[in-house]
Amino acid sequence: MKQALAFACFATLMAMTSASAQTMPQQAASPSLVNTSKVYELRTYHAFPGKLEDIHKRFREHTLEIFARHDMKVVGFWGPTDQAKGSENTLIYLLEFPSREAAAQAWKAFASDPEWQKVSKASEVNGKLLEKVDSVFMKATDYAPVK
Repeated sequence: MKQALAFACFATLMAMTSASAQTMPQQAASPSLVNTSKVYELRTYHAFPGKLEDIHKRFREHTLEIFARHDMKVVGFWGPTDQAKGSENTLIYLLEFPSREAAAQAWKAFASDPEWQKVSKASEVNGKLLEKVDSVFMKATDYAPVK
């Protein structure tokens, strides 16, 4: 009986976690943010040691083209200049989307793209490239040059 109750609690928790993962996070925007649907996604990739150049190569040769196919507009790419700040393993880039919903749809389509799946698998034949990915969605402030 205790095992059945424990399993039921576990199943309920998993269902709740799964359902909440599929909904948009609660947004509490500052009144100083521009009130448009356009959003920017700041992504920071933390590469495993020795894998940063493989990530650059994958973007150069494949990812940018696949992003374009899924209406994922790249604003720019950057890398830290200081070793203490991750210059040997960090890539930072910014994407622009018409809305948060459009971003979710684009990422879903990108992840299921057969070419991306092939490229991703091939690029990681000698081990995973990314140790960690950070993502932050943002809107421009009302005083920013970008709107």
